[in-house]
Amino acid sequence: MDSVRILKRPAVEAITGLSRSSLYAKMQNGSFPTAIRLSERSVGWLYHEITAWLESRIAASRSGGVPC
Repeated sequence: MDSVRILKRPAVEAITGLSRSSLYAKMQNGSFPTAIRLSERSVGWLYHEITAWLESRIAASRSGGVPC
């Protein structure tokens, strides 16, 4: 496996512009990458999944798609 980069929630919020509650709501309805459990009290997101999600949002907004 290549180098894996994990982002914690504050970084995901800063990169996406989404609030904590929006992140979890979008994960719940399947429109955002799911967090991975790092420990009993810690989760993170895979960097490549977050960037792919952002790229899909940009593509959808540029093509007139409906925002999620």
